[in-house]
Amino acid sequence: MSQTIITGKVYVAGDNIDTDQIIPAKHLVYNTHSPEERKLYGQFAMSGVPEEKSGLPKGGIKFVKDGEFESEFSIIVGGKNFGCGSSREHAPLALQVAGVKVVVAQTYARIFYRNSVDGGFVMPLESVDNVFKHFSTGDQVEIDLNSNKITNTTTGKSFALRPLGDAADIINAGGLFAYARKIGMIKSKIPPAGQKAEANV
Repeated sequence: MSQTIITGKVYVAGDNIDTDQIIPAKHLVYNTHSPEERKLYGQFAMSGVPEEKSGLPKGGIKFVKDGEFESEFSIIVGGKNFGCGSSREHAPLALQVAGVKVVVAQTYARIFYRNSVDGGFVMPLESVDNVFKHFSTGDQVEIDLNSNKITNTTTGKSFALRPLGDAADIINAGGLFAYARKIGMIKSKIPPAGQKAEANV
């Protein structure tokens, strides 16, 4: 994800969204290396979020519609302490598989933030203020990484974001190991033609 302008439909999640709401424990049985089973992490992403926190109409559409594996919502706006709870890296993985590009929250649980960056799963942006009440699920949103702002293009209101800093390079590379290979910290898995592969340092 190297673009500097990101647009999409927003899903509003509120404060204290924990990892069991992002991907309930009963769905941690799928093999992440199997393409068919991996899709199920997307299908059940955000399925544990209580209805009163989801921003969705009561009995209305789900984050991922029945029978589908990707969500129509590519941006999540939360409040404080997003990703709290257990340390499972399946949480940001599930969001990525569901098609989420960016999460915007005022604060994150540290392990969720690190898992998001280290795995290159989603971009965890921090808002300067707690802004989720200025968005409604279904609004169109634009995120400008150059000017560090998020704009609700449905209402025209913009809000400041904190710069992502060096974490952006890791996410854009596809995760920590891919980034380390890119900058030469560890040897590439794929050797040049005619050359033997060497073990990673």
